[in-house]
Amino acid sequence: MNQYWVDINGDNESFWEHEWDKHGTCMTTIRPTCLPSGSTTGTDAAYYFQRAVDTFQSLPTYQYLSAAGITPSSSNTYTYTTLANAIKASTGYTPSLDCTSSTLNQISYYFNLKGSLIDGTLVPIDAPSSGSCPSSGIKYPPKSGGSTGTTTTTSSSPTGTAAPSKSTITATTSSGSSVGCLLSAGTWSTQTCATLTATTSGSGFTLTSSKGKCAISSSGLTCSSSVTTASVFTVTSSGGSLLLTYSGSTAFTADSVPSGTTQVTLYAGSARAQDVTLVMHAV
Repeated sequence: MNQYWVDINGDNESFWEHEWDKHGTCMTTIRPTCLPSGSTTGTDAAYYFQRAVDTFQSLPTYQYLSAAGITPSSSNTYTYTTLANAIKASTGYTPSLDCTSSTLNQISYYFNLKGSLIDGTLVPIDAPSSGSCPSSGIKYPPKSGGSTGTTTTTSSSPTGTAAPSKSTITATTSSGSSVGCLLSAGTWSTQTCATLTATTSGSGFTLTSSKGKCAISSSGLTCSSSVTTASVFTVTSSGGSLLLTYSGSTAFTADSVPSGTTQVTLYAGSARAQDVTLVMHAV
């Protein structure tokens, strides 16, 4: 797992905990009698991680694309059809392609299960949806920092990239859809975006809105006149986007996706139902 399933920010243990809590816990529904005789507590988790790594190794996506002459580039762009057909030529099935700001972010493969969840056969099928990538202008840039493990997502590590002095901050969901932005209170909504001011602080910066300083706490992200000590953020450059970063991680999370006038609290990390990436836009 340290080679094939690593966190883009280097915090493997927290990443694996998130994957188990959000996805792997489906394995805990298996009756103990379905597990091999003598299995100890945690065997279901071991099967989940082993199955995930084995499946990943069976899908060398980089090689699929490379065989069609598609390799990471800082200047080339591709159509959705070109990328999907390149993968289908190797697998026989169409994947789902997700993008963040037109940059290829995730490739998903779909299967029907024949037999046991533990050791049954994964029967490949065409993806039920095409994903969030546009029909053309898709970027597939080289990695620039981050983990050295093999992955189909592009990423980079915060290495002193400057944040815009004034910005709006939009939210991108785990499906790659851009939904709403931060309001002046630090909440996530589809209403008018707030303009936030970045002020250098050590190797990072603090954020301030019209309501006051912004800080991360157990209660979530808040911008308010009652905040006495602002949190220090950094920014990560990824695929041409500037991602808000806190404590070395670009992961933010929420209980739901806002709509209408609803305001949703954002939290650092990935402990809640909806994963979110926050993208800074200079104004």
